[in-house]
Amino acid sequence: MSKRKTWDVSPDGDGGWTVQRRGADRATRNTEDKDDAIDAARSHAKNADKGQIVIRGQNGKIQREHTYGDDPERREG
Repeated sequence: MSKRKTWDVSPDGDGGWTVQRRGADRATRNTEDKDDAIDAARSHAKNADKGQIVIRGQNGKIQREHTYGDDPERREG
């Protein structure tokens, strides 16, 4: 069973946005626009066997998460 691959979309501190796979030393992509960063992360996650993107706001807090391929079941609780 393969492990989920996660890409984080977060502000870079200079007014741009960074897409970085968790555990990587360097960014996968840097963009000026948040929507472009989300699109790039989504493309990587969809091409992975099990992908996930975590989108953060300017304050660094998680705003949204999306999973692709073999989504976990939703459970109440």
